[in-house]
Amino acid sequence: MVEIQIRSRLKDFLKTPEGDWFKGKLTRHDNFEALARIDDALNWVPEDFAIEDRRWFMASCFGHFMSMHREMKFSGGVIHRLLLWELDHDGPTDEMRFLLGNHVVRFSKVKFYLIIGLCFGVVPHMNLYVAVENGIYQWYFPRADEVSLEALRVVLTLEKFQEAYDAVKLCLMYMLNWILMGVDGRFKIPV
Repeated sequence: MVEIQIRSRLKDFLKTPEGDWFKGKLTRHDNFEALARIDDALNWVPEDFAIEDRRWFMASCFGHFMSMHREMKFSGGVIHRLLLWELDHDGPTDEMRFLLGNHVVRFSKVKFYLIIGLCFGVVPHMNLYVAVENGIYQWYFPRADEVSLEALRVVLTLEKFQEAYDAVKLCLMYMLNWILMGVDGRFKIPV
C-alpha cells in the first residue's frame, strides 16, 4: 500500500502528465549496417596513407563504433516510452530523472558521455566553414551547393581518394549524417 502511495505522489512530478501522453512514431532509422561502407572506404585508401587514415578514424569519437555488432537495432519507441516517465526535479540541470517502477533513476550528461564513449569537457569555439581551394568539397562534389547522402555513398565506393585523410573526413561525414543521425536518405548536407 505504501509503495502505491509513493508511486502516485511521484507521478505528480512527471514532466509530461499521463493525460498528455501520445504514441510515438519513429521518424528516424538506425543504419548501423552501413558501418561496412566506412570499413570498405578506409580499406580502399591508397597504401601510402591507408594505415594512418584508419588510425585517425579509429582515434576519432566515432572509431569505437567500428568494433560494435553490425546487426544491432535502435528502438526509438523504447526511448519515447522512457522519456514519458521523466520527472521534473530541482537537481542538476545536466541530469534527467525517471520513474521506473517504484524507483527514481538518475541519468546525467557525464554518464551519457561515458556510455557512448565521447569525450566531454569544454566545447571549443567553432568558426564558420571556409572553403579551401581544391578542398574536399570542390574535389569530390564540384559545383554542388549541397551533398546528397547518395552522392556521399558513391564517393565512398569509388575506391580512389586524392589526399591523406580524405577518406577519414568523408567517413566521418557519412557516420554522423547517415548512421548516427539516421536522417532520411533524401536529406542534403549543406556545403
